[in-house]
Amino acid sequence: MGYDARFDALNTKHATLEAQLQEEVRRPNPDTAMVAIIKRQKLKIKDELARMSRH
Repeated sequence: MGYDARFDALNTKHATLEAQLQEEVRRPNPDTAMVAIIKRQKLKIKDELARMSRH
């Protein structure tokens, strides 16, 4: 996978996770463990995107 394709895939995954996070928090009784998992995944992807942008 090329740089651009990887970057685009990570951005897409980040957006998907954001949508999942918003859906979870809107629930009447959000699963706090799931919210934490999604946030960690988003942060990991954000860090990877930042590393890619620096190079």
